[in-house]
Amino acid sequence: MRLPLNLLCLTLSILPRTFAVFADEAYTVDYHHELLGLPQSDTTFFYKPRETEQGALLYTLSDLGVLGAVNPGTGDVRWRQILANDDNHGEGFLRPVEGAGTVISALGNRVDAWDAKSGRERWGNIFTGQAKDVEVVEGFDNIKDVLTLFEDAGKVVVRKLNGDNGDVVWEYVDASGDLPLQVSTNVRDIFVVTLHGSWGGYSVKVTTLDHLTGKRVTEYTLSTKGDVHTPEDVLLVGANSAAPIIAWTDRSRKNLKVNILGKPSDLQTLPLKESDGELTKVSIHAPNLAQSLPHFLVHSHSATSNRADVYHIDMKSGSISKAYEIPKLAGSGAFSTSSQGANVYFTRFTEEETFIFSSMSHGVLGRWPIQAEKQHDRLRFLHGASEVVQKAPDTYAVRSAMVTVEQDWVLVRNGAVAWSRVEGLSGVVAAEWAEIPASESLAETLEAEAHSNPLQAYIHRVNRHINDLEYLPAYLEKLPTRILSAILPGDLVTPNESVLERDNFGFNKLVIVATQRGRLYALDAGSQGRVVWSSKAFDILAGNKWDVKSIFVNNAKSTTTVRGSQGEYIIVNTTTGTGLEAINPGQWPPVQSAAVVDSNLGRWVLPIGIDGNPGDIPKDWAPKELLVVRGENGEVKGLKFDIKGADAKPIFTWSFQPPSGQRIVEVVSKPAHDPVASIGRVLGDRTVMYKYLNPNTVLVTAVSDESSIASFYLLDTVSGDVLYSTNHEGVDTKKPIASVFTENWFAYSLWSDELSTTTSLHGSKGYQLVVTDLYESPIPNDRGTLGSNANASSLDPSDVPNAGPVLPHVISQSFVVPEAITHMSVSQTRQGITTRQLLCTLESNSIIGIPRYLLDPRRPVGRDPIPAEQEEGLLRYSPVIEFDPKLIISHKREVLGIKGVITSPAILESTSLVFAYGIDVFGTRVNPSAAFDILGKAFNKLSLVATVLALGVGVAVLAPMVRRKQINGRWLNA
Repeated sequence: MRLPLNLLCLTLSILPRTFAVFADEAYTVDYHHELLGLPQSDTTFFYKPRETEQGALLYTLSDLGVLGAVNPGTGDVRWRQILANDDNHGEGFLRPVEGAGTVISALGNRVDAWDAKSGRERWGNIFTGQAKDVEVVEGFDNIKDVLTLFEDAGKVVVRKLNGDNGDVVWEYVDASGDLPLQVSTNVRDIFVVTLHGSWGGYSVKVTTLDHLTGKRVTEYTLSTKGDVHTPEDVLLVGANSAAPIIAWTDRSRKNLKVNILGKPSDLQTLPLKESDGELTKVSIHAPNLAQSLPHFLVHSHSATSNRADVYHIDMKSGSISKAYEIPKLAGSGAFSTSSQGANVYFTRFTEEETFIFSSMSHGVLGRWPIQAEKQHDRLRFLHGASEVVQKAPDTYAVRSAMVTVEQDWVLVRNGAVAWSRVEGLSGVVAAEWAEIPASESLAETLEAEAHSNPLQAYIHRVNRHINDLEYLPAYLEKLPTRILSAILPGDLVTPNESVLERDNFGFNKLVIVATQRGRLYALDAGSQGRVVWSSKAFDILAGNKWDVKSIFVNNAKSTTTVRGSQGEYIIVNTTTGTGLEAINPGQWPPVQSAAVVDSNLGRWVLPIGIDGNPGDIPKDWAPKELLVVRGENGEVKGLKFDIKGADAKPIFTWSFQPPSGQRIVEVVSKPAHDPVASIGRVLGDRTVMYKYLNPNTVLVTAVSDESSIASFYLLDTVSGDVLYSTNHEGVDTKKPIASVFTENWFAYSLWSDELSTTTSLHGSKGYQLVVTDLYESPIPNDRGTLGSNANASSLDPSDVPNAGPVLPHVISQSFVVPEAITHMSVSQTRQGITTRQLLCTLESNSIIGIPRYLLDPRRPVGRDPIPAEQEEGLLRYSPVIEFDPKLIISHKREVLGIKGVITSPAILESTSLVFAYGIDVFGTRVNPSAAFDILGKAFNKLSLVATVLALGVGVAVLAPMVRRKQINGRWLNA
């Protein structure tokens, strides 16, 4: 007997909709690396956000354009602001305003003031051009204003901004075509330092400006005699100090040329002492406070050692004299500068020790051995910021935030490492999932037994089991804890994070990521994203980024191959990160992309040339499938390989170019793992609409910037025919356009100001999400043009030569969403039985999982669903999809700069693993159709066991009573 339909619908409406995870799994199964980027030496410092507070915070503006404040006691981020709007943001600048609780940033064309404690913006200003420097200047009335230096269309522009509101007080423009270096001040004057001349050899020009009006007072030029060819050749331009200087070395690094700003005819030469051969690097460290003593340190590096010299500036005569030397030590090292009132301190870091020196004398004020977090760790420091405190007349303490060669950010307190942040993990450009390999010894043993005769295999297995008895005591020792942990709530067994091992549910996997700085990391998704290993793949020059085209993980061989755009590639061991093979950039031709293909010799990574031509390859390595590549002019081409002799030659089979005025911005294909559990969709009346499941399809997105049109084309990759196309007008092509393609549907999002073509519907203006389903026929139980075939399948549409393409039946619907979607992905499960979930990254730095039932384009428009549609789970169409906070899989976390989201199936059919990467790294597990094959943590195991035991006791007690009653009943009846 069938239940009443109304009662069934009422029951389904009471059940909760699918959420991202169980409520008790939030912040447990997911993990988040809250990163800033690699701190820069000139934009990292300790600063008190309030004068009344004792402790200072640690501030930095990273190479990724992220401004943040860190608690130096714990290493936790207090607040963050992302300042960079794109990847090409240029150099950033950050300065504190002493006594005001404000920090000033300049990046790109913006200058902003931030509250140092809360991170809220106090004021902001946008200019044309590119920021080259920012400084804080104190006027005669103790008002602290801001000086900015911009390069705008070949002009040098200096502006003085009001420190309270950011308004422009005055502006100075130099149209001579110089390269701006820095703006600096002392107590009296403002100095603008620029490079004058050409790239063959610049001279240094110093312009003095009036504090109040910004008018030019004086100007002089310093000859460098061809020693300065780029702005990087200038070692230091002193900022706000009592005696700011500019310094550079000669080409041979034998002498240091120093000029005190404001003294035009005084260019002093300081000899550089060599140690252990020629100098490879020279750096200068000086205080940035006007009240500090005019002292600076020159740090000299050779290939095997480093040393330093401390110099004093006589304010009256303007002479520079060497005060003392800091002796040579083997290996690499780093220095940092800190000020306390007029006192200046230099902190030296080596691989073994930390030293504190006063700028006044050569005596060592403090000395501590480096105590790493692990005994085998050996820290090599690049640069950092320090804070020195004098606790007693002869007692000092120091804490330093240092960047290591391994791109970690560590805080060293009196030689001991207090905390460490893996800031090198920020800026991930590519990622891929990897399986944790099984035990090699067991795998080898099983393989040996499989290749032997049954008797030998049986004897070998018995001996192996006897040898395994040595692990029995340890197993029995852990057995009570394992039983109790399976019954009692909570985790009694602490997993060993140092050991990589698979689990029964498929949650423990590795994620291999590549960063834009040329490093590789492996994260353990089953241990809260723990970093398993990290290694340097290639040296990437400052200002450049590693353009990774493909990461291919060979789980059978436990190797990972990473290919870059300059022809470089590296092969590493997946579990250890050990390099196995590498080709440096430039040794092979540059590539446009790389594709993982299947050949007779297995799967491998095929590099695609700039023009879309991969070149000839050996026939055994020829791909079995058809490829889709981009041509030299951006067109989409079909590619296959023709076997000729011992080689396979690429042949272009078709080419697709959008209409004139449009450019292709993205080509999306289905995921490599895209299983389909059912070839049809069962309707409420028990009929079936067959899905269009052609695997040889791609979705092409093209835009026209002039006409503000976005077009989407569904292409057949075998013939190049257009199966479906649609246009959107009034599209803002500068805003993100994201798309995804899976199973028999695709989705895309854009910003549109499109007017309605009918009077019954209003025009839509805003961010839109469009979902399109593909079916073989509009009629249920009909296969369309394939229906007359004996074996009809959209996987192989037609065997007739030169036959036209089998066009799908398209059902499309659009929704308005509250904010922009920057990236799309879909969940993946093992068999494809679980409903797919659309994963979207939002401009609000969050990730949302939108259930498929909300996006169904068959939702009835303008009416309630009929009973048959209710059985399908269709809801009435609503043009707006509100982003329910319960759908946010990142919860309250702010995940910055997400560039991509990858998913992987677990062993459990209900669960999909999710990993998002960019500036931050985030991972979690989602259950699109609820966790139907695993118990949640809220399940009371103890209550279940108690109930079973109580039932057992009850049966044991009542059984004799029942038996006695039955016997007595028989006697009575007899």
